[in-house]
Amino acid sequence: MKTKKMPLLALAMLASTTFNADATEVGQPAPQFTLPTLQQGQSMALKDKVGKVIYLDFWASWCAPCRTSFPLLNKLHEKLKAQGFEVVGVNLDEDKAKAEKFLQEIPVNFTVLHDGKGEWADQYVVESMPTSFIIDKQGVVQHIHHGFTASDIDELEQKVTQLLAK
Repeated sequence: MKTKKMPLLALAMLASTTFNADATEVGQPAPQFTLPTLQQGQSMALKDKVGKVIYLDFWASWCAPCRTSFPLLNKLHEKLKAQGFEVVGVNLDEDKAKAEKFLQEIPVNFTVLHDGKGEWADQYVVESMPTSFIIDKQGVVQHIHHGFTASDIDELEQKVTQLLAK
């Protein structure tokens, strides 16, 4: 019986290794996408933001840390947007109405896109909520951040400011 389980275990390990090998990692170009904005329904392409430092934030309405992050990210966006900083939120709720309700409760001035099928979350290998990618002016991922607490914002601002200065 052990011999039958061993190949299956090896296959499972290989599959997880292959899956992780395709993950978006620091130093790699950010996968490019075009998604509709959540409320206006217009499309936005990530490539249109090249030349800016981007905080790409994958989130969902049920995500408790997202309720903490959104007001802080909005303040950071307002503070640094004139220097070429952009926050782009990518909502992963299948039901758009839940995301829209979230934004009514916690309004933001940055772009919020909708990926209801999670296709781009899969491309970026988002495994926790929220997961964020700081992308430099050339479109290369420079930092990946999992989760969010209020104390994270200072470190994130420092990373963004360093990239803006380059």
